[in-house]
Amino acid sequence: MKYLIIFLFLLIPININALEINSSHAILYNMNENTVLFEKEADTRTYIASLTKIMTTIVAIENIDDINEYVTIPYEALEGLIEANASVAGFKLGQIVTYKDLLYGILLPSGADAAKTVAYYIAGSEEKFVDLMNEKAENLGLTNTHFANTSGLDTDNHYSTVRDISIILKYALQNETFKEIYTTNTYTTSDNSLTFKSVYSNYLNRYDLENKYIYGSKTGYTTLAGYCLSTIANYDGVEYMLITTNADGTSNYPLHIMDANMIYDYFINNYHYLNIINKNDLLITLDTKNSKEDKLEIKSNETISKYLNKNITNKDLSFEYNGLNEIDYFTKKGQIGTLNIKLNDETLESISIMYNGGLTFSFISLYLDNLIISLPITLLILVLILKLRPKKS
Repeated sequence: MKYLIIFLFLLIPININALEINSSHAILYNMNENTVLFEKEADTRTYIASLTKIMTTIVAIENIDDINEYVTIPYEALEGLIEANASVAGFKLGQIVTYKDLLYGILLPSGADAAKTVAYYIAGSEEKFVDLMNEKAENLGLTNTHFANTSGLDTDNHYSTVRDISIILKYALQNETFKEIYTTNTYTTSDNSLTFKSVYSNYLNRYDLENKYIYGSKTGYTTLAGYCLSTIANYDGVEYMLITTNADGTSNYPLHIMDANMIYDYFINNYHYLNIINKNDLLITLDTKNSKEDKLEIKSNETISKYLNKNITNKDLSFEYNGLNEIDYFTKKGQIGTLNIKLNDETLESISIMYNGGLTFSFISLYLDNLIISLPITLLILVLILKLRPKKS
């Protein structure tokens, strides 16, 4: 009995919600379908550290006419950074750089000096640039986000949620310039004075961590925010996005990286795309009326796949059809019903069943299918014929 219980336990799929991650807040998306796969305190406000710079960068890009234009690093961009213990890219006072250098400097080494420089030249001050960031957050419909600076330094009026950050990142990744920067590991400035290397890569190298899936990232850390991480990953054609915040920052080990690897490993090892419908699969068979054909078969014109646990097979699926059970030759073309594909009580997909013609008119079928009407008419005609027939003299 003991071994039977153990065996049955092994058959139960692991619940991702039972996995213990170090981060206090997390959200994972399947970007192919824009569906949430996992979340933890996703709508709870949290400090976000340098994940702030995702918004800083996209707002900057949208307000720069030419990213190859040169600007000079001003005093205002460096003021107070040492006192605030802010991370910097390493730009020097008076250095002439391009906006492109600054944009890479914001995301790769998480440079507050680069962030404050673009803010200065675009809006005249960091404060006015932050107004643009908050305006963008409002335009994106974010109700749990407010920015107080461009770099993510801790302050009570600077917060977001991992769900809001994911919305910002999804929006930003639609911009080709942002995506190119976000997915770059190494960049050398236009004057060859600085080389930026992704902080994520530094974590990988320093702790000898394997990167199997992630190809774009932005890290963050402050005392109150702890370790924060945003990543996009790809495996076997599936695009993922993961945002985590507030992993224990006092640890000597990058717990946010460990969380990311654990979550990605779980879904990649346990989930995949299953073809629940293949092209030309028979969907439904309908009886016909007023047609030479006895039956009408409606087949799928596409392959439909769903992201499911690997333990699930097509045998676990059920089909529920709602619509016409009989098709008439005179039926108008268009939708005649819906086929719901279900897993247990959950509808995985709803397919519109379309009638596109294909039946052949049959007078005999018209007659036989409508005997209630056609038979009396026939008898009436026969009676009339008999009555009207000339009598023999």
